Amino acid sequence: MNSLNGKTVVVTGGFGALGWATARVLAERGARIALIARSGRSGALSVPFDHTIVLTGVDLADAHAARAALDQAAAQLGGLDALVNIAGGFAWETIDGGSIDTWQSMFDINVKTALNASKAALAHLGARSGGCIVNVGALAALKAASGMGAYAASKAGLMRMTEALAEEWKDLGVTVNAVLPSII
Repeated sequence: MNSLNGKTVVVTGGFGALGWATARVLAERGARIALIARSGRSGALSVPFDHTIVLTGVDLADAHAARAALDQAAAQLGGLDALVNIAGGFAWETIDGGSIDTWQSMFDINVKTALNASKAALAHLGARSGGCIVNVGALAALKAASGMGAYAASKAGLMRMTEALAEEWKDLGVTVNAVLPSII
């Protein structure tokens, strides 16, 4: 098992199923963690992980809110080694019967949140040797099914953004990658 003792990690979407499972694994490996969630309800939950802070009510689609949350997390954790962008969402509707608002919503939830969190984390990650970002995409980014046009397009956008960030930030010492899970 890889040790993450002393490493600091921010997990967006920290109170979703995947965010919670990721935080548990990180904690088991010794990381200090900041869980960021949009919903304020998660603040009432007991966090059974040591060395974990919780930031709720954060709309990562708002660049200023993202910067404030990442700055707060870095200040409380003593810096930042990694960012895991899990915050996201899904909507099923056909293109013909759907709304352009769904496309905007999927872009905001699946691309803009990761973009804003990544930009806010850059100065903190660049200050450390070997900072990294992991964006959680979806296999739907590679092939859309019926009713998944807006979702698949947003996840494809996240993939292209990940590639661009990886190229732009590699000389700054920040590694950017994505994982593309199937149905979770």
